[in-house]
Amino acid sequence: MELLNHHVSPTNGELLQPVDDANSPPNGVVHHQGGSIPIRFFPFVLSFSNLTYSVKVPRKISFSNSLGGSKVEASNTKVLLDDISGEAREGEIMGVLGASGSGKSTLIDALANRIAKESLKGTVTMNGEVLESELSKVISAYVMQDDLLFPMLTVEETLMFSAEFRLPRTLSKLKKRERVQALIDQLGLRNAAKTFIGDEGHRGVSGGERRRVSIGIDIIHDPIVLFLDEPTSGLDSTSALMVVKVLQRIAQSGSIVIMSIHQPSYRIMSLLDKLIFLSRGQMVFSDTPSKLPDFFSEFGNPIPENEDRIEFVLDVIRELEISGAGTKTLIDFNKSWARNKTHPSRSTQEPKQSLKDAIRASILRGKLVSGATNIDPNSNLSSSVRGFANPFWVEVLVIAKRSMLNSWRSPELYSIRLGAIIVTGIILATMYRNLDNSPRGIHERLGFFAFAMTTMFYTCAEAIPVFLQERYIFMRETAYNTYRRSSYVISHSIMSIPSLIFLSVVFAVITFWSVGLSGGSAGFFTFLLFIFASFWAGSSFVTFLSGIVAHVMLGYTVVVAVLAYFLLFSGFFITRDRIPKYWLWFHYLSLVKYPYQGVLQNEFGDPTTCFVRGRRSSITRR
Repeated sequence: MELLNHHVSPTNGELLQPVDDANSPPNGVVHHQGGSIPIRFFPFVLSFSNLTYSVKVPRKISFSNSLGGSKVEASNTKVLLDDISGEAREGEIMGVLGASGSGKSTLIDALANRIAKESLKGTVTMNGEVLESELSKVISAYVMQDDLLFPMLTVEETLMFSAEFRLPRTLSKLKKRERVQALIDQLGLRNAAKTFIGDEGHRGVSGGERRRVSIGIDIIHDPIVLFLDEPTSGLDSTSALMVVKVLQRIAQSGSIVIMSIHQPSYRIMSLLDKLIFLSRGQMVFSDTPSKLPDFFSEFGNPIPENEDRIEFVLDVIRELEISGAGTKTLIDFNKSWARNKTHPSRSTQEPKQSLKDAIRASILRGKLVSGATNIDPNSNLSSSVRGFANPFWVEVLVIAKRSMLNSWRSPELYSIRLGAIIVTGIILATMYRNLDNSPRGIHERLGFFAFAMTTMFYTCAEAIPVFLQERYIFMRETAYNTYRRSSYVISHSIMSIPSLIFLSVVFAVITFWSVGLSGGSAGFFTFLLFIFASFWAGSSFVTFLSGIVAHVMLGYTVVVAVLAYFLLFSGFFITRDRIPKYWLWFHYLSLVKYPYQGVLQNEFGDPTTCFVRGRRSSITRR
């Protein structure tokens, strides 16, 4: 198989500087650049002890059959993790297994610092030191269960953008490209490097390749710890095996790999170094896969020779869960098994190294280039590690470049929006052609302005599916400091300006002179400015809604309803003086109000003219 023949990709440090084999120090020892003090490498050990996490179940109201009324039950507390302890080591893969709802994903989230500290009891340490949230974001990566990728980027482009985000500006473009090419080989994606990611409407890479790309964008910066939430979910057995082989190679290159997995095959299980089985948030087994037969033999449920071990263990756990006694006997046996182990823990046998020294040694070895390159021995570790790999302006440029490339390759949305603006403009230009200055003509102008301003907002609703898709990518990327949230907002605001200006010009050119609006060239450019303001406000409004609405249809419903309310309170149907005081706040909240009043001021706000018998006349001052 092609994947078996790939070499381990070089670390970022190996790309930064050439290696002189003749002058290189012995294995495990590096001399600091500022002196001759040797730094010895010791493995990273992620330890967790007594992790307990519970949530409040909402109160339930039950109605009795009699006329006695209803009964409110007290809220219950559901325990998702109950006193979970263990350790994961550099160079190994730990698999967290269990049935659905057993707490696999919750444990991964707890270890990855994705659960609020006040809600989680217990400790998570690295080399004996508590792992702070900001430091965890820099030295670790989290791969979600869903593949959240841009469909119109190729595999190589996706990884290259990740490199531009996660690797520092001091690293040259050539070095970043070399890192990407090495990672493509490590992930077994050479044949798919130039292929688009694809989605339901566009043909692209296979499911297994897409999953490996998702892993690649999160390990581009060579993290110390890699967390994965069911990376083999939805894949066929061959693709799942290839994904785990990639994870094995990542672990062997000097990382800790911890993943949840539902029901691995025998071949996948043979690649795992340690297993944790959970049942309703409690640990029922924690040891190497080779210990499974001995464990269950001593428990009284020996695994048959021709039986799949994982399937057998999960069946035993299910049978115990539905029995009257539950899994308490298995949980107690696991505790006694752990106490009676004859082999001591490796972490107690090996010399200790502080987390700060271990990270400094790791950086000197070449890992974690996107983190701190200089850790002050006398300073706090969290303050020494840089949260973001690049400055604000670099992030803005990279996001803008990616956004422009996506828009260029997906012109359908903008073309539809442009077509809607042209059709609407032509209809309005022909219906309101050459309006006169009579009272009826003035009233028709008001209707034209109200409809025109509202149209600008409604055409922005077509971007809801795109914004919703990109929202999840944004959440994944910002969760681990790929870039600042402010960089994303500023970049997209700037990138939207050219397209919105073009739409504004098209609509203004079609309607302004055809309708017979006043003001000449100055009036035209003022009208154009308010059209652009409407577009920009509408796009910002849709972006805001996409951040709080989870589904496309719900998003459309909310946009249509809210825009209708904006129009109602804009001042067209009812003037401000007639709006009840308790609704007056919505009048000022209406986004349609401001451009609508702006175009009215542009049309009728000239103090030197007035309408006399249907004609616009100049006022002569004496």
